[in-house]
Amino acid sequence: MSTGDTTSPAARGTGLLVALGTAVFGYALMQTVVVPALGLLTRELRTTPAWSAWILSAFLLSSAVLTPLLGRLGDMHGRRRVMMGVLVAYAVGMAGAAAAQNIGQLIAARVVQGAALAVVPLSMAILREALPRERLPFAMGLVSGIVGAGGGAGLVVGGLLADHLSWRYLFVLGALLASLSLAMVWRYVPARRHDTSGGLDVLGAVLLGLGLVAVLLALTQGPSWGWTSAPVLGLFVLGALLAAVLVLVERGRAHALIDVGELTDRPMLATHAAALLFGAGSYFFYLGMPLFAQQKPGADGAGFGASVTVAGLLMLPGMLAIVPAGAAVGRISASLGSRGPLACGFALFAVGAALLALGHASYWQHLVFYAVVGAGSGLVMGALPKLIADIVPLARTGTANGINNIARTVGSVIGSQLAAAVIASTTSGRTAAVPDSAFSLLFWLGAVAAVAGVAVSPLAVRRKLSPIPESV
Repeated sequence: MSTGDTTSPAARGTGLLVALGTAVFGYALMQTVVVPALGLLTRELRTTPAWSAWILSAFLLSSAVLTPLLGRLGDMHGRRRVMMGVLVAYAVGMAGAAAAQNIGQLIAARVVQGAALAVVPLSMAILREALPRERLPFAMGLVSGIVGAGGGAGLVVGGLLADHLSWRYLFVLGALLASLSLAMVWRYVPARRHDTSGGLDVLGAVLLGLGLVAVLLALTQGPSWGWTSAPVLGLFVLGALLAAVLVLVERGRAHALIDVGELTDRPMLATHAAALLFGAGSYFFYLGMPLFAQQKPGADGAGFGASVTVAGLLMLPGMLAIVPAGAAVGRISASLGSRGPLACGFALFAVGAALLALGHASYWQHLVFYAVVGAGSGLVMGALPKLIADIVPLARTGTANGINNIARTVGSVIGSQLAAAVIASTTSGRTAAVPDSAFSLLFWLGAVAAVAGVAVSPLAVRRKLSPIPESV
């Protein structure tokens, strides 16, 4: 902020939180808003389900490749400047998607939109450098909760727009949110000088990007190409080889994109493992619950025969529970330690998932039990950036949170593909109803992922660091 700014620190902090909350909500909303409309997009663009699946896959791949690079640029040259550039690219990608005339143009626009995942780690880094330490746990938890709530709200909003308006309004909404976020970031996020020494690790970024593309492409195409096919196995091998080369290259670089020491540190590994497990566990519900709600009841009673809109609304209490749970991370950390919210969050997630697995034949069970899952999700999402802030110096906050978001993205792909495999293995044709046992299995898989998260949580302890100045 300029020296002539007479706004009180509390007001500036509130404006900052609102600006960053708007930015991450817009990203999270548009990450999932296309999910209910995939069938409609397939018909409207006269394409195949295999091509329409790339509307999601292209976004995930682009996000995974660009996020660490943009996080590093923010650490080097200023998070506000980089975030504004990301929001401009996001708005352009949304406008391009709204105007797309064929599936190729839409996929290309989604690739551009993938840059928006970087707003999450950039927001966490901005909070850490701009807010006093005592406000940081609440702020990080709140912004993280908004990310989760936005992802769930996207399923509801996508259903409403898909049911009542053109699919193009999905992306018109995204362009408006990106433009609003850009204006608010420009107004409320302070500009800070950063040390630009060290340069950008282009080789590390290329190796990381190619390795992630290989692994995520194998995960997304495994069901259609065959998990034991030569292309899929070859992509997994290529991803492993590129990861090995990346480690060797980064060990010898003074300003590496990936700090190998961080990745071999037990608390950091635990936070990344927790993010991966959370991403996988969440997608069992993102795919399973709307499918159950929209399916017409079969012989075993699996389904409600609800509209896309109602299917999304059934998840609304869970989405609403995420925000207050995330905001409570600071108080829980003060009572139970910094790893307490992570363990409690995964435990709540496991309880809600198990309850849904045991009983999901009534509307109230979806509403109540998924609210428990949502409360656990909010705690997990709020705890992860706080744990990272305890582990890494301020100068690497954006990069480290970027890697953590990649771990969650990889987990999301794994969870979505496992869910698809469960559904495919229990149905005999395109029109066959999914049996109730498949939905129970999906919810149990969510519970298993959460139990594994509880087991990982004790490892995410704070590492003692030498004093690090809270400015860059």
